[in-house]
Amino acid sequence: MVDASDDVGFLFGLSMDYEVFILARMREEYDRTGSTELAVIPRIGQTGRLVTCAALILFLAFTSMASAPDTNTKIAATGLAAGILFDATVIRALIVPAIVSLLGAWNWWLP
Repeated sequence: MVDASDDVGFLFGLSMDYEVFILARMREEYDRTGSTELAVIPRIGQTGRLVTCAALILFLAFTSMASAPDTNTKIAATGLAAGILFDATVIRALIVPAIVSLLGAWNWWLP
């Protein structure tokens, strides 16, 4: 039987790993320039390619696993592939840069 909590845990961990990487680069640029807009645009351009390539590799790996003869493996692999694709395209490429830009200096209130 497929345990969805394992898939959700894996996707959450992967998502947070990529997010910390992107936001750490944004914070470095913000510390250097003092501008949130100047922090978001170049850092998404630099880290976005790396994260998108990593997500694409994982997506293709899970897509190939979806051709396995076992139904449970097919279900888990399809769910993980869909989750990675959604996270890499919608969340990381659209929502996160938009929210960081909208919040401005409020993003960086912690030390």
